[in-house]
Amino acid sequence: MKEKITDKKSALLEATLYLVNNKGFHDAPMAKIAKLAKVAPATIYLYFENKQDLINQLYLTVKANFSQHAFADYDPQKPVKKGFEAIWHNIASYKLNHLDEAMFLSQCDITPMIDQKSKQQGLLHLQPLLDLWTRGQQEGVIKDISPYLLYAYTVHPLSFLISVHQKGDFEITSTQLEEAFNLTWDGIKK
Repeated sequence: MKEKITDKKSALLEATLYLVNNKGFHDAPMAKIAKLAKVAPATIYLYFENKQDLINQLYLTVKANFSQHAFADYDPQKPVKKGFEAIWHNIASYKLNHLDEAMFLSQCDITPMIDQKSKQQGLLHLQPLLDLWTRGQQEGVIKDISPYLLYAYTVHPLSFLISVHQKGDFEITSTQLEEAFNLTWDGIKK
């Protein structure tokens, strides 16, 4: 019985991800989500209080998966640049190999649909990166600027590159990824 519950909940989350990415947050009503997930509309309310809860839970689920990939082989004992390089390449790999989730997270960064509590919980998933930046600032390796600016100039450019790659306007090669990392590092190092 528990497997069916997980399947229905997963189906609802996947349907929401698809609709939000292809129609936007506001054109993803509960009825469409239920239809795409192949469940009765009332089934949604067994797992989620409302659409806001559904979106927030999807956000936290995707954010957890993202951070699991981002910090997969990260060693906090490495020098700051090496640690950041490992995380940055993991993020790039995740975004290239999980396009739907990456697109959803990019939308979540700029939408008011994600409530403040969920955004704060989502930020906790980035704690190893935030700690690395703090250490880098304390060691005088990274510029003393806000973590929001660091994120904007290190992770958000990847979203743009993935977007133009996905549209076929630009092919991301390993050489270009390395160039992008070097530009990123040059932008935040002291």
